[in-house]
Amino acid sequence: MGPVPRTLELFYDVLSPYSWLGFEVLCRYRNIWNINLQLRPSFIGGIMKDSGSLSAMRFLTAVNLEHPEMLENVSRELWMRIWSRDEDITQPQSILAAAEKAGMSAEQAQGLLEKSSTSKVKNQLRETTEAACRYGAFGLPITVAHVDGQTHMIFGSDRMELLAYLLGEKWMGPVPPAVNARL
Repeated sequence: MGPVPRTLELFYDVLSPYSWLGFEVLCRYRNIWNINLQLRPSFIGGIMKDSGSLSAMRFLTAVNLEHPEMLENVSRELWMRIWSRDEDITQPQSILAAAEKAGMSAEQAQGLLEKSSTSKVKNQLRETTEAACRYGAFGLPITVAHVDGQTHMIFGSDRMELLAYLLGEKWMGPVPPAVNARL
């Protein structure tokens, strides 16, 4: 039996390409490092005071509240739209297209889009963003590692070697061999 999973929180905004890098690496290492990865959609504008991704982040917050099993795929698809295909992620039809491409039904996506403007979703996104600020965030992504009763905040997607060291794990590059074999 391996070690007990350690918890990592990834605070991210799909407006940040660096968040995407950290997201993909941590998703790839989740099983290799035996980590409990908690995806925490945050609003970079609440940290840096200016962003165009509020609607997308509210949508991801609604996904996290209602269908957390879809959060990884929908987040990835929003990143693909904005950073890989130079497509919009701020308009409702763009968000719906990303959700459907990620495997969500049109009805589910529309329902979540409607919930995105509710107080519950807005408050949750605000609380998550404030949590990132309490950890010391000054941008995104940040990864918060809870290891051996201690909390460590790591800024950026280029600090994975440091994260591996904190976890007592081996860093094998951004695409570890186990994942590389499946690509």
